[in-house]
Amino acid sequence: MVVWTRAVVRTWRCRPTNFSRAFSEKLPTSEPKGRNIQWVFLGCPGVGKGTYAARLSKLLGVPHIATGDLVRQQLSSHGPLASKLVDIVSQGQLISDEIVIDLLSKRLEAGEAKGETGFILDGFPRTIRQAEILEGVTDIDLVINLKLREDALIAKCLGRRTCSECGGNYNVACIDMKGDDGETRMYMPPLLPPPHCETKLITRSDDTENVVKERLRIYHEMSKPVEDFYRQRGKLLEFDLPGGIPESWSKLLQALNIYDDEDKKSAAA
Repeated sequence: MVVWTRAVVRTWRCRPTNFSRAFSEKLPTSEPKGRNIQWVFLGCPGVGKGTYAARLSKLLGVPHIATGDLVRQQLSSHGPLASKLVDIVSQGQLISDEIVIDLLSKRLEAGEAKGETGFILDGFPRTIRQAEILEGVTDIDLVINLKLREDALIAKCLGRRTCSECGGNYNVACIDMKGDDGETRMYMPPLLPPPHCETKLITRSDDTENVVKERLRIYHEMSKPVEDFYRQRGKLLEFDLPGGIPESWSKLLQALNIYDDEDKKSAAA
């Protein structure tokens, strides 16, 4: 069973040693399934927004909408927009607001028609203009900003692999480095594929070191105003990833005041 303690969101910088302060004004607990939550995940390319957003989506019973996936669907469709997107992505540039907003609007309209209740957005908004447009059409409850040091980010991006047959996402990078304080250790084990996928792994064409660094440069330049936008509205939760998924997931749930009995049982097993 999942128990979600709803809270008034405040801006905190959450670190592994102190998560209990993330939210201070608690309301009665309730079951999250079916609740119309509207959350956003921010963070650098490769930080793991998709992984954590997808896990929360499953846990809370709302759709995970990744703008990156919407773009890739267009790229594989061979439609009129595909060739334009190929040029933009191969150069490491970010997709324009107009294109992203159009793709997202169509996805939200389709979801509403199917009776979806709420969503978790991944990779949107990434500009002030997008944030303002989004605010005008829906009320975002919470914005989770995932943080990870840049050298670890680059290693993660270069280690990404996808199975060409099943579409599964994996990462062959094993990150083991000292923390920023020179003492604590950051360890992120590889996410290896099952044996039947090992010979079918492919690398994204835009996952080269030069392209990754350029994406990060552009992102940092554009992200601060968006972070400030939500910080000023008291909706921003900044979360420093302390390590790999096993370590970070439970602490993220703690920061969000979400208590998952099934997760606890798995950890104890």
